[in-house]
Amino acid sequence: MEWSDEGIILGVRRHGEANAIVEVMTAGHGRHLGLVRGGGSRRQAAALQAGNGVRVTWRARLDEQLGAYALEVTAAHAGRLMAQAHSAFALSHLGSLIRLLPERDPHPVLHGHLATMIEHLHHERLTGMMMARFELALLTELGFGLDLESCAATGGRNDLLYVSPKSGRAVSRDAGAPWQAQLFTLPYFLISEVAEPPMPEDVEAAFALTGHFLARRVFDPRGLPLPDARASLLAALKRPGG
Repeated sequence: MEWSDEGIILGVRRHGEANAIVEVMTAGHGRHLGLVRGGGSRRQAAALQAGNGVRVTWRARLDEQLGAYALEVTAAHAGRLMAQAHSAFALSHLGSLIRLLPERDPHPVLHGHLATMIEHLHHERLTGMMMARFELALLTELGFGLDLESCAATGGRNDLLYVSPKSGRAVSRDAGAPWQAQLFTLPYFLISEVAEPPMPEDVEAAFALTGHFLARRVFDPRGLPLPDARASLLAALKRPGG
């Protein structure tokens, strides 16, 4: 068994004295683990860092085996990502979210989002927007997507301003006005492209929305809390300079 793919390193753990097991989010083979022989050495440890882009070749005698990786770093992002608190926490949170996916289950849309984010996480004002969009996309990939295309009450597609905390459906301004206090705010950047990064209050509203449904539909049923890195990311984004 053998394949080659593009991927992004999510994590690395030592295996024995000299080797390492490397977790990669690949474009065509999903979240996939493999053994890197000699990966525990000081020489290879510098390259095997979360956030780095890699060209990976996986080989195994049988498909169900762990298999061995041959990795070539194609983009060394790790140093840049770890240099700022907000991007370091964002990278950790992304890993926690992607680990919710079944291993070896392809999710090319999420891989595309991840690759874009890795390139731009150093831009503090973009990080919150990208992460909220990623959480929304993850809900969809897990089968818990929100319906933000039309109003739950009228069916209209204009002036969508709220989201029902129960159904996850959008609600228009007029239909939602009487129940505004019970509804989540729907930031415009979650349903359309924007010319400028959103304001901090819009990012906060987006995280309140996605966090509610992640907890209710994904983490709580698994008996898990929301990742600590998520709260740390939000705190870092509120501090001057990230």
